Amino acid sequence: MSGHSKWSTIKHKKGAADAKRGKLFTKLIKEITVAARMGGGDINANPRLRTAVAAAKAENMPKDNIERGIKKGTGELEGVSYEESTYEGYGPGGAAVLVESLTDNKNRAVADIRHIFAKRGGNLGENGCVAWMFDKKGYINIEKSATDEEALMEVALDAGAEDVREDGDNFEVITAPEDFEAVREAIENAAIAYIEAEVTMLPQTVTKLEGKDAEKMILMMEALDDCDDVQKVYTNADIPDDMVE
Repeated sequence: MSGHSKWSTIKHKKGAADAKRGKLFTKLIKEITVAARMGGGDINANPRLRTAVAAAKAENMPKDNIERGIKKGTGELEGVSYEESTYEGYGPGGAAVLVESLTDNKNRAVADIRHIFAKRGGNLGENGCVAWMFDKKGYINIEKSATDEEALMEVALDAGAEDVREDGDNFEVITAPEDFEAVREAIENAAIAYIEAEVTMLPQTVTKLEGKDAEKMILMMEALDDCDDVQKVYTNADIPDDMVE
């Protein structure tokens, strides 16, 4: 399993709790607000906002929450100003970790992120130390029970996907970032249900972790994911299935 999909599996398992859903809604609203601030409040003319709203709807976020987030971004409602930053480093066992932050206090964010790295056996590095190990791609994860491979390949590749591949019980559809929306819409129009769909950072290679390193890596990723100033976390860690369970 790729580092991306393994961590996604962990997040989906732990994301069921109401407390986690509250944190997830906060992160989704931040992204909607920043997307609207940078590209305007028109979903049709703002791909980043369109993706953010689709992600919020997939998590059953109320329409009013989404609209308030957009209006805060466009200045129609008063809201907090968030700053985007990316942090890079290494986790237990030398696995690469990429952290995207949206925060109203950059000093607090970097201090908290550095503390989490250090506490869990990792270390924060210089800009550029691991980013080269990842590619920005559109990613759609589909359970095999939702469709057959031939039908999925026809829909996805015709819409511009780069690749359709198997990963355990799932299919993964990979796209260029600019083709993500078209491919996602084509899959939706074909009535193929997906688990997740996002523009993300996929690792080029994975670092296999076992035992204590795998355990510490999961704890570190969970701590980063729970940090209010952290928006998204990516890793190339390949963790055994029994550790995920």
